[in-house]
Amino acid sequence: MTSINVASPGPPVSESASQLVVRVPASTSNLGAGFDCVGMAVGRSLRVSLRGVAAGDGLVIHRSGTLSNLECDPDDDLIWRGVVAAAVALRKSPPDGLQIDVTSDIPVARGLGSSAAAVVAGVLLANAILRGGLDSASVIDIAASLEGHPDNVAPCTLGGAVLSVRTAGHHYRSVRLPVHAALRFVFVVPDFEVRTSLARAALPAQVDFDTAVTAAARAAALVTGLRTGDPRLLATALDDVLHVPWRRSLVAGYDHVVNAAIATGALGATLSGSGSTIVAVCTAEFADAVLDAAVSAWRLAGIQAAGFVSAALAHGAAVEDGR
Repeated sequence: MTSINVASPGPPVSESASQLVVRVPASTSNLGAGFDCVGMAVGRSLRVSLRGVAAGDGLVIHRSGTLSNLECDPDDDLIWRGVVAAAVALRKSPPDGLQIDVTSDIPVARGLGSSAAAVVAGVLLANAILRGGLDSASVIDIAASLEGHPDNVAPCTLGGAVLSVRTAGHHYRSVRLPVHAALRFVFVVPDFEVRTSLARAALPAQVDFDTAVTAAARAAALVTGLRTGDPRLLATALDDVLHVPWRRSLVAGYDHVVNAAIATGALGATLSGSGSTIVAVCTAEFADAVLDAAVSAWRLAGIQAAGFVSAALAHGAAVEDGR
């Protein structure tokens, strides 16, 4: 467990707020052709509990789970940045005297939305403490302004699969997408990271017209395939042309894992977000076999990996009374 202290001006937190618990699910983004606009909440989560008030002590964070070894400058902590961004949006001072416990089973820097979950948790925590009344659209806008794009923050806020379209600046229209009940999402998580900044740097500055047309068609195929479960549409949608061709080289063993998943019954497989996790899509009866085959393929390449299976997680972030 790690602890940090952040000096922060603002009013003390009332004792009535000291039992808040914020839960935010993990998320996968892109799902192949839905680059920067489609994401889905999945079965891992981050939990923030407000366990005390100590006016004048700023922010005290106790981390555990996958965050135990996280090291960052206090001002760069993503939960705190979410708190500050929400306070600014509400035209209020950030709350002072927060003591929070944070635990997570979301792998860090693996393409499963760990940073988005932290930012959303901070926004929701500040909104609850400051009685801000932010709606889900405002939460997404604030969090996306920090993340740079909405494809993780929208599904972890709303739950389910979500399509987000920029309307202006950092404002988005986010809508839930239906996901066929038979579909399962197999996540294979290797023991190495791919930092988002590195994955972004790998992308080309522009693509040709034919690639753009193909990408648009496959994004439409993704939305329809998720709804219908159509195997041919999903296979096409998961074979991305916009970002995966430039990022796959960052993930050692990518082709071996994808091929093993498909050979075992997956409809397709691709990067979860920008990696390093690979997500395979299949129907429920093939899920365990696909997971075993994909993990084994990575191990044969000399890379340790683990994984889990999730349906589309129906619920999004929630603020609860922890008493």
